[in-house]
Amino acid sequence: MTLDRRKTLTFQALDSLWHAMQGRWTMNFSPVATQLAVGDWLLHLANSPGTQADLWAGFFGLTTEAVTERVRPRAKDPGAKGDLECGCRFDDPLWGEEPFLSLRVLYRLGCRWWEEYATDVPGMKPRHKAFISFLGRQMLELYSPCNHLFTNPELLRHTSEEKGANLVRGGRFLAEDLMRVCRVPFPLPDSGFQVGKNLAVTKGRVIYRNRLMEIIQYSPSTPEVFENPVLIVPAWIMKYYILDLSPHNSMVKHLVDQGHTVFMVSWKNPGYEDRETDLEDYIELGVMDAVEKVEEVVPERKVHVVGYCLGGTLSAMAASAMARDGDDRLKSLTMLAAQTDFSEAGELMLFIGHAQLSFLEDIMQFQGYLDAGQMAAAFQMLRSYDLIWGKWVTRYLKGEQEFINDLMAWNADTTRMPSRMHSRYLRELFLNNDFFEGRFRVKGRPVVVSDIHVPVFIVAPEKDHVSPWTSVYKFHLSSDARSVTFVLTRGGHNAGIVSEPGHHGRSYRIATAHEGQSYVPPGHWYHDTPVKDGSWWVDWHKWLMGSSGKKSTPPDMGGFTGEGEACAAPGTYVFGT
Repeated sequence: MTLDRRKTLTFQALDSLWHAMQGRWTMNFSPVATQLAVGDWLLHLANSPGTQADLWAGFFGLTTEAVTERVRPRAKDPGAKGDLECGCRFDDPLWGEEPFLSLRVLYRLGCRWWEEYATDVPGMKPRHKAFISFLGRQMLELYSPCNHLFTNPELLRHTSEEKGANLVRGGRFLAEDLMRVCRVPFPLPDSGFQVGKNLAVTKGRVIYRNRLMEIIQYSPSTPEVFENPVLIVPAWIMKYYILDLSPHNSMVKHLVDQGHTVFMVSWKNPGYEDRETDLEDYIELGVMDAVEKVEEVVPERKVHVVGYCLGGTLSAMAASAMARDGDDRLKSLTMLAAQTDFSEAGELMLFIGHAQLSFLEDIMQFQGYLDAGQMAAAFQMLRSYDLIWGKWVTRYLKGEQEFINDLMAWNADTTRMPSRMHSRYLRELFLNNDFFEGRFRVKGRPVVVSDIHVPVFIVAPEKDHVSPWTSVYKFHLSSDARSVTFVLTRGGHNAGIVSEPGHHGRSYRIATAHEGQSYVPPGHWYHDTPVKDGSWWVDWHKWLMGSSGKKSTPPDMGGFTGEGEACAAPGTYVFGT
C-alpha cells in the first residue's frame, strides 16, 4: 500500500470517528442533511417576496379565524373524541374552558398555518419540502399544550388530586431512564415475559445452524399435516418470535394447529465480527440454505415461503433468483408488510438521503454495525405522539408505569444490523430502488420481480409507518405471478400482522388479481374492496390450504446439522444480546 493511500485511509478513519461522536448527540441524524433542507427552505423563501406576503396573509387570516371560532358557541365544544392536530389529543372536557380553549384553538390553527402556508415554498426540492414539513411538525409537538403540565387541564387536575405525588414518581422514572441513556447499569422493571417461558413456547427444535441463522422445525399438533411445508423468514431487524408470541396470538402455533409443517428462520444478532456480512449472505446463507434444509426434511415437496418486513423483501429477492435459475422448489410466496418498490416508501425516506447515508456509513464503519438504539430515533419520530410525547405525559407527568404486553416486551428485545449489509440495503434498495428496477444482482446476475410466477399473497397494514400500504401495493406494477392476493388489514406494522382470530375490532379487505387482468390503482382498489370483520389469518390459511396437497402422516423431525449442538426451540440465537 502506498504512503498516499495510507494517508487517505487515516483521514477517512478520522471522518468515521468524528461522525460517530456526532451521532451520539444528533440521534444519528446528519447535521449536514438537516442544514441542507433548512437552507433550501430559507433561501427560496428569502428570494420569494410573493410567498412571504402569502405567508403573512395566511397568518393573519388564520388569526382572524381563531378569533371568529373563539366566539362561536361551538368553540366551547372540546371536539370529538380523538380529535387530532399534529398528533395531540384534546379529549378532556376542560379543553372547552378558558384558558385552555384558546390554547387549543391557537395550537390547532398553528398546525394548519405551518402545513398550508409555511412549507409551500416554490423551487424547493420535494425531498427538502417534505423534510421541512416533518421537522415543523416535530417542533409543534414540542410546544403542544398537551405535553406540558401548566397548559394541560387533565394533568393539572391529576396533580391536584394526588397532591404532586405523580410528579415525584415521574421524576424517579425520568432519573432511571436518564441513567440508562448514559449507559449506567440500571435494572429494567420485570415485564413478566421471558423467551422460552411464556414467549416463543411453541414446541420444536433447532435442526440446522450456520454462522447467520438457525432453523427451527416445529412439532406437529395434528395427526395429519398438509404435504407442502411452510418456511417463515422474519426480518433480522427484530427477533423472530414476534410471529410466535404468547400461545393465544402465535402465528406459528396457529399454522401448526391448522395442520401445517412449519419451519422458522431465527437470525443471529450480529456483532463487530459480522461487519462484512453482506445482503447476499442473507439470501444465500439465509433463505436458500433454509430451503435446502426444508427439502431434506420434506423431500419432493415444494415450499410455501413466508417473509415478514425486511424478510419479505429478502424472500422476494430469493424467489426471483430461484425462478431466474430455473429452481422451482417454491410453491408460493407470502409477503407480510414487505416492500419491493421503495420509490414511495413513506416518511422513512426522509432519513435516507445521500448525506444521511454517508453519515450512517461512517458510524457503522467505526463500530461495525448499527444497533437498535441508533435506529430507534427515526421510528419514534414517525409516531412522535405515541412513542415520545405520549410516554412523556404518561410516565413522567402522570407518574404512571406503562403496562407492558407481550408485543411491547418483544419490541424491547433489540437487535443490530451488520454495517455492510445495512449500507447496501439502504443505498441500493431504499435510495436507488435497484431491486424493483432490475439492477440488484444475486450471484452476479440481476434479479427482477417479474421472474416470480408462483402465486403471491401480500398483507399490508393500513397504518404502517415503516412499509406504507400504497408502497407495498406497487408489487402489482411489475408482477407476472399467476395470481396476487392483496390484503389490507387494520393496524400498524406489527399489530396488523399479529392479528389472531378472536381479536376484537379486527377487520381487513381482500381481493385477488389474476394473471392478465388490468392494473387497478390503490385508491380504486380500496373503495371497490369491501371490508370483512375478523382476522386475515383465516383467509390466508384457506389460501395456503388450496395449494398444499392432501393431508398425510407428519414427517419426522429433521436431524441436526451445522455448527454447534442441537437444542430445543426457541434455540440459541434468539438469546443473543
